[in-house]
Amino acid sequence: MHDARTNKVPELSLWFWIIKIAATTLGETGGDALSMTFGLGYAVSTIIFFGFFLVAVAAQIRAQKFHPLLYWLVIVATTTAGTTMADFFDRSLGIGYVGGSLSLLAILLAVLFVWHRSEGTVQVNRITSPKVEAFYWTTILFSNTLGTALGDFLADSGPGYEGGALIFGALLAAIAALYFFTRVSRTLLFWAAFILTRPLGATLGDLLTKPIDAGGLNLSRIVSTSVLAAFMLICILALPRRAGSHGNTSET
Repeated sequence: MHDARTNKVPELSLWFWIIKIAATTLGETGGDALSMTFGLGYAVSTIIFFGFFLVAVAAQIRAQKFHPLLYWLVIVATTTAGTTMADFFDRSLGIGYVGGSLSLLAILLAVLFVWHRSEGTVQVNRITSPKVEAFYWTTILFSNTLGTALGDFLADSGPGYEGGALIFGALLAAIAALYFFTRVSRTLLFWAAFILTRPLGATLGDLLTKPIDAGGLNLSRIVSTSVLAAFMLICILALPRRAGSHGNTSET
């Protein structure tokens, strides 16, 4: 059994999810800032953000212990890359939100299948070996990409950004209720919540930065990204910075 001191994930708490939602919102505003505000487009922005992700995740996997700033840097890398990757799937490839979401869901399920075949489990309560950590971060990358596509799909299908945020918030509340009042697999609930925080962040990010006539608040993408990054940094530095686990996920 791996020593808990070598665990490479933060303790699962309410603050974990608050920072995660902030990171996903930042991913939306930051990804759109590069692809739209700076006009680099989805393909070039994806290459840049994916390169950033590879560098950050390599440093995270090589680290011998939990480093909060590094962990959340990789999370941000997955959310920014996920934003432009989802937009590339949905728009540049011309397969639409449904096609993009289904394609990304298939990729995510394939990653989880390979992880389970390799390790016999997809537990996330102990991320200690480089191999398991590589599966963990690959799953996170595609879960955040899928979440972006789902958020854009729902927001553009009628409910709008505010409605989409309320729907995804309600779904997350339902998952929390299942966590506290049922014995549903904690591993399943973790990944469901992890995926759904991304479209919540996507709709919140769009709500902040899209034009008023499109249902947004028309705030600057660069300013919004900076404020969100500052909020995350304050939370990470102010809160206890210790490794923990993602809950008692004893199920496979």
